[in-house]
Amino acid sequence: MTTKEPAPPSTASSTTPTSSLLGGACQRRAASDGPLFRPVDRHGRIGPGRLSAAGANRLVQRAVARAGLPAGRYSAHSLRAGLATSAANACVSERAIMNQTGHRSLVVARGYIRQGTLFVDNPAAQVGL
Repeated sequence: MTTKEPAPPSTASSTTPTSSLLGGACQRRAASDGPLFRPVDRHGRIGPGRLSAAGANRLVQRAVARAGLPAGRYSAHSLRAGLATSAANACVSERAIMNQTGHRSLVVARGYIRQGTLFVDNPAAQVGL
């Protein structure tokens, strides 16, 4: 079984997505404290287990709706594909992407990498055509 790599702490300013979203919670929590993302019931009580996929989807869709975008077109799965795509566009190796996302199949991992731009790493452009 492949162990997923944790997201590294940001060295950038406090305006990074991680810092903005979590307010430094990632840096303050110890691994023994359990899951970072946990369910919260209607009374505000934090559950002991990890946030479910359905709960993560609800959070993403609410945030997308607040941003004025069509919530039905996005899910927590969009975040995984977005990470894989952004990493690939930044020339991160497929092996490193798979290690982060937990994919064991190269074919499946490549399916997560969306073709954001037609001319990134285009062989014809690189040979002067």
